[in-house]
Amino acid sequence: MLLAIDIGNTETTFGVFEGEKKKATFQMTTAIHRTADEGAVLLLSILKNRGLEASDITEVALCSVVPPLTLIFDDMIKRYFNISPLIVAAGVKTGIRVCMDNPKEVGADRIVVAVAAHHLYGGPVIIVDLGTATTFEIVSKNGDYLGGAIAPGMLSSAEALFQRAAMLPRIDMAPPNKVIGTNTIDAMRSGVVYGYVGLVEGMVQRMQKELGGRVKVVATGGFSGLIAKETRIIDEVNPDLTLIGLRIIYRMNRE
Repeated sequence: MLLAIDIGNTETTFGVFEGEKKKATFQMTTAIHRTADEGAVLLLSILKNRGLEASDITEVALCSVVPPLTLIFDDMIKRYFNISPLIVAAGVKTGIRVCMDNPKEVGADRIVVAVAAHHLYGGPVIIVDLGTATTFEIVSKNGDYLGGAIAPGMLSSAEALFQRAAMLPRIDMAPPNKVIGTNTIDAMRSGVVYGYVGLVEGMVQRMQKELGGRVKVVATGGFSGLIAKETRIIDEVNPDLTLIGLRIIYRMNRE
């Protein structure tokens, strides 16, 4: 079985695949000070809870936006699973041509979701990743990564309000019944949730205009389902896009 690992700024997401079939997915808080041994205890415990053993994992693919944790996870996988993981970085085949001013600036996670979206939905396609950051990726019909946009994530924005404004509380990410909030909590929820709906709609419309017409829009990330319920501009929601991309890239480099 293949273990796919996506190390993000807030959460690390894991997916176990048997061929193309997903067997399990789970998350772990991204903790930069956690050692390889501590990470292994958590990972092995979660796998066992899902009915899996370390010996069931025979392949590992990994992408990371937290460089110090890349080394820690590499060490952990080698010592506890006796596997040398495929780490998505420069030199790894992805099937995607990066058409950026400096291709090395593009995060591995952005390339991975582009690979998955083009494989699953063709192109051109716009990927909206609603996680710690809100990112937009554009992939052409031929599979070229054309670029995109990066904005603060919903949680980051809400947390900034709480930390910077003494009178504003911390809120959960739930849409209020009305856009016009009649109390502080609902007003904040409206501003964050519907504000990001407007962000996504506005950015996608501008991107489609630059691309010359209607383009398929795929959403992924932790808040993708929440935003997709509030707008018609998103065509597909696939929370496993990064894990699927890792599976595709692994096969591309190992076969």
